Amino acid sequence: MTDVRVAGVGLTPFGSHSERTGRDLFGEAALRAFEDAAVDRADVEELNYGNFMGALAEHQGHQAPLMAEAAGVRCPATRYESACASAGVAVREAVRTVAAGDADVVLAGGMERMTNLPTDEVTEGLAIAADDLFEVRAGVTFPGAYALMANAYFDAYGGSREDLAHIASKNHENALPNEYAQYRREVSVAEAMDAPPVAEPLHLYDACPITDGASALVLVSEEYAAEHDLDASVAVTGTGQGTDRMALGDREHLARTPAADDAADAAYADAGVEAADVDVAEVHDCFTIAEVLALESLGLFEPGEGISAAREGLTTADGDLPVNLSGGLKAKGHPVGATGGSQIAELTRLLRGDHPNSEHVPEAEVGVAHNAGGTVASAVVHVLEVAG
Repeated sequence: MTDVRVAGVGLTPFGSHSERTGRDLFGEAALRAFEDAAVDRADVEELNYGNFMGALAEHQGHQAPLMAEAAGVRCPATRYESACASAGVAVREAVRTVAAGDADVVLAGGMERMTNLPTDEVTEGLAIAADDLFEVRAGVTFPGAYALMANAYFDAYGGSREDLAHIASKNHENALPNEYAQYRREVSVAEAMDAPPVAEPLHLYDACPITDGASALVLVSEEYAAEHDLDASVAVTGTGQGTDRMALGDREHLARTPAADDAADAAYADAGVEAADVDVAEVHDCFTIAEVLALESLGLFEPGEGISAAREGLTTADGDLPVNLSGGLKAKGHPVGATGGSQIAELTRLLRGDHPNSEHVPEAEVGVAHNAGGTVASAVVHVLEVAG
């Protein structure tokens, strides 16, 4: 086994790019990643690409060869689909490939184009990540599903809409200096509380936006990094994946996400670290309640304690454990097939010290990224460490 280094990261600005094609977006992210890595494209041995709803949004299946062409690489290319965890799974397979010694250089990431569709069609497209037979046909949407999870959490552990509003306000504050964020504007707790309801107890600012964007990572073996004198100071030291029952009605508890529990346990064991070692986290806050569930599955807070973490200042930029310094899905945006790669790109920048919010974590050595699919029927967790 070899250590896996992040040689370079690339992102497009997240937001509305309805006039651009998906291949154009991924090509830009890949270009930025190669420029950051100083790696020759001819050395890339595989492309692992995440995408969820391209067949619906762009009437384009079989996207991986197109994205290889857009990235300027000629190698085996595979598309990975795991709903909103598509890029996380693509990166995980890239990490495993390099760690096993099957390749020295892999390009991984993802892309999603969503704003070219009207909101009702995006909602319908995202809904195929839920159980069609037992949820979608009964009228359940993702805002409704996460509202059920939030109410279950409040019933089990307590909490309030104001606790969730603090999470929304925190992540918008974090997004302000991030040049890649979709919404670089402050949202106060009072503004979040006064926003119109979407599905009680979730209101407008509890939900992430509809977003276009792409992410790309150049992952290399430790030996390749040394041979090419690369400045690759961050390593992916742990990866884990978990799966749960698809339909909420089949689950034992709506206030817990065991797929993420399993993914976190596996990633920590792989890295040889514990939750207490984590200095900074990027988690899948598609809705504010999802950040709470993620923090507890990652072991960063005990069940019932994650809900008040933002309100108490524990997860703010100046808190003991800053969470979603990128702005998270909530404010940075959520192009679903790209998000898992984006989280690792942002975490890499934070650990390298070249993120606009790195000043809040100057001594950080260990970071964790949590990417979820659907209502966390799928989850992927990665541990990143400063390798020197």
